[in-house]
Amino acid sequence: MGDWNFLGGILEEVHVHSTIVGRIWLTILFIFRMLVLGVAAEDVWNDEQSEFICNTEQPGCRNVCYDKAFPISLIRYWVLQVIFVSSPSLVYMAHALYRLRALEKQRQKKKHRKLSKAPLRGALLRTYVLHILTRSVLEVGFMVGQYTLYGLELRPLYPCERLPCPDTVHCFVSRPTEKTVFMLFMQCVAAVSLLLNILEISHLGCTRLGLGLWGPEGPRDPGLSEPNKDWSTAHTRA
Repeated sequence: MGDWNFLGGILEEVHVHSTIVGRIWLTILFIFRMLVLGVAAEDVWNDEQSEFICNTEQPGCRNVCYDKAFPISLIRYWVLQVIFVSSPSLVYMAHALYRLRALEKQRQKKKHRKLSKAPLRGALLRTYVLHILTRSVLEVGFMVGQYTLYGLELRPLYPCERLPCPDTVHCFVSRPTEKTVFMLFMQCVAAVSLLLNILEISHLGCTRLGLGLWGPEGPRDPGLSEPNKDWSTAHTRA
């Protein structure tokens, strides 16, 4: 799947403007989704129609049964999932680059050092949180969609009763166990990605709460300041 190169190049730029948790999410997207889809999953699923055999010679029966058994090819479904889940990150990246250019213009006027990325605050922070929430909703939607269409297991024998089939026809799915493993793997990866989204929202919330309570310098330890104060007072009296 050479077409991943374009999307991968854009997401590398998103990596620069993300938090630590966001970078882990992008790594999982690259390795456990795009790489697996391109290297392994496509080879497993490329025979789903050619090896879908039914015990009848009735014209058109095999096609309608295949359409019912596989409403959408899971490979294409997972490709759509990657594209849709990645799209909010592209919107955030566009906003981050816009903010970065605006800040660079201001700093050039003041002759400050060039920035490598825009600080995550204000409108940019709101965009970042919104893009995490959006991709979380999309992730859940695709997970529910896959479960609704295929469940958690592909059975080797598929009974079909659609016209023009005569009575009940039995069709056979190729490599059902291997395909089931990939289905469960992709669902697990989606669940981990969703968990990382939740952790990232929590991380941002705790960070903002810490800044609100202690300010940018962090909490002060009274146990370190009080002895110094007492020592300086005693030294002055002496």
